[in-house]
Amino acid sequence: MANSAGSRKRARQAEKRRQNNASLRSMVRTYVKKVVAAIESGDHAAASAAFVTAQPLMDSAVTKGIFNKNQVARKKSRLNASIKKLAA
Repeated sequence: MANSAGSRKRARQAEKRRQNNASLRSMVRTYVKKVVAAIESGDHAAASAAFVTAQPLMDSAVTKGIFNKNQVARKKSRLNASIKKLAA
């Protein structure tokens, strides 16, 4: 355990950030799962709506450093391709 006052404060801050990051990561994953579920059900309108909702959350998680930008770009590209495939 941390001994000095400064290191105890750092430990508290790190734990608070860890919990916040975990919450945001979980929320983004939930919204992505909603998009995937709509795609698997074959509902183009629901999939598109879910994707429009999930996209800004994914982007904000990137700017906060929760996910890597290339990982999110790849995920969005694949989801969008799947949604377009439903329309065809």
